[in-house]
Amino acid sequence: MNQKIAHIALVVEDYDEAIEFYTKKLNFNLIEDSVLSDVKRWVIVSPPGSGGCSLLLAKAANDLQKSRVGNQTGGRVFLFLFTDNFQRDYQNIVDNGIQIVRKPVLEKWGTVAVFADLYGNLWDLIEPL
Repeated sequence: MNQKIAHIALVVEDYDEAIEFYTKKLNFNLIEDSVLSDVKRWVIVSPPGSGGCSLLLAKAANDLQKSRVGNQTGGRVFLFLFTDNFQRDYQNIVDNGIQIVRKPVLEKWGTVAVFADLYGNLWDLIEPL
């Protein structure tokens, strides 16, 4: 058996502002942006150099989905972004005015900081040892 997680849906308020944040501030690549209907698009973004799982930016379509924007995990860290250069990517986050929730700390397994995306979802930025 050979399986993998291809995409993780991230509920967003607006496609274009989410694309702007992820591509301009986090330097993700826009992999696909296809119109599916008058109100729905298939938008995939991925970190540079990633050959694995990507984000499917999914615009909230109803009140229940809108209530989950920015809090898909009840306030826990939701996504984990590994890097080969913590200082470079942390400085990029700072330079782009992205909210730092927890400053960098060195753990037994690597360096980690927590930041919030444009909607408040929490991310770990990690450089593993």
